[in-house]
Amino acid sequence: MNPVKVAVNGYGVIGKRVADAVCQQDDMTLTGVADVVTDYRIKTAAKKGIPVFAALPEKTEEMKAAGIPAAGMLDDLLAAVDVVIDCTPKKIAALNKTRYEKAGVKSIYQGGESHALTGHSFVAQANYESALNRQSTRVVSCNTTSIVRTLGALKNAGLFKRARGTLVRRASDPWEGHLEGIMNTVIPEKAIPSHQGPDAKTVLPDLDVVTIAVKASHNSSHLHTWWVELSRTASREEVLSAFRAAPRIAFIRMHDGITALNSTVELMADLGRPRGDLWEVALWEDVLTVEGNEAYYTYQVFNQAIVVPETVDAIRALSGIEQSGRQSIEKTDRSLGITQDFLSLK
Repeated sequence: MNPVKVAVNGYGVIGKRVADAVCQQDDMTLTGVADVVTDYRIKTAAKKGIPVFAALPEKTEEMKAAGIPAAGMLDDLLAAVDVVIDCTPKKIAALNKTRYEKAGVKSIYQGGESHALTGHSFVAQANYESALNRQSTRVVSCNTTSIVRTLGALKNAGLFKRARGTLVRRASDPWEGHLEGIMNTVIPEKAIPSHQGPDAKTVLPDLDVVTIAVKASHNSSHLHTWWVELSRTASREEVLSAFRAAPRIAFIRMHDGITALNSTVELMADLGRPRGDLWEVALWEDVLTVEGNEAYYTYQVFNQAIVVPETVDAIRALSGIEQSGRQSIEKTDRSLGITQDFLSLK
C-alpha cells in the first residue's frame, strides 16, 4: 500500500509538531505545509527542507520577498495529497472546510473547532474504529484528550461511575507569553461546567463528568485534579492497573523530585524529547488515593503536544490504511517513543 500523502495547513504550535510526527511514520509522507506568515516559524520549515505553500494567494509574493521559496499555493498542495491536517487558529478551520471538500481531500481539525463541524470527535483509544474512512474528524482539545484517556481507562476497567474535575489552565502558550498572559492572579471561568466535560461526551456520550476550570499565571501545561466515584469498592492497585492498561498515560512520582509542572518540563528536556514535548498524560502515581469507592488523583497535560499522536492515528483512520485502533496506537507510540514510565531503568 502506498504511503498516505499528508498536508499540514498552519505551521504553528500544533502544526509543526504534527508535521514532524508525520515524517516519523513509515506509512505516510509529508507533502508540504501551508501558512500565511513570513516570520521565523515558517522560515524554520523551509530551513528543514519542508515544501512551503502560501495559504492565501496574496501571500505568495510576500513569502518570496521574505526569502521563503514558496512552492505554490494551498490549492496546489491540496491537489497532491490524500489528507490535510488543519492546524490554523481557532475558527479559521471552519472556513477552510469547503475548500478541502472541493479539493476532494479528507480533513482533520483540532479541538478549537466545534463538534458540529465534522459530526465526529476523535480520541484514538476510545473511538478509532468509528472514524474509519470518514471524510473528516476533529481531534479534541488537549484537556479533553486527557479526560477521555484517564476516565476512559477507568470506564474500560468497569470502575467508573461519575467524575468531577478541576482544571488549572495555563494562561498562554510559551511562544506568545509576551503578547498576552495573566500576572499575579487566577481567573475562574464563568461557566460551570467548563467546556471540557461536555466536550468529552462527544467522544464518550455516556460519561458522567463535570469540569470546573480556572486560568492561572503560568504558560507551561495544565494541571488536573480529579474526584471519581467508582462503580464499586476497589483497591488502589486496581485503579493503578486500570491506568496502566491504557495507552498514553505515564506515571511520575513526587519522590523522584517531580513535584511541579516545571519539573516534568525539565525532565522532558533532560530525556532529549524534541522541543521538550510530553505526549502522555503525566499522572502522579504516589498522589493517587483510593478510599472505598472513591479515587482522587492529579495529572499534568502538556497542551502543546498531547494531541499529536491522536492526530497521527486520525490520519490512519480516515485513510483506512490501518483498521485496528490498537495497532495504530502501538505504531505511533513506537515511532515517537511514548512510554508509561519516564524513569524506569528496565
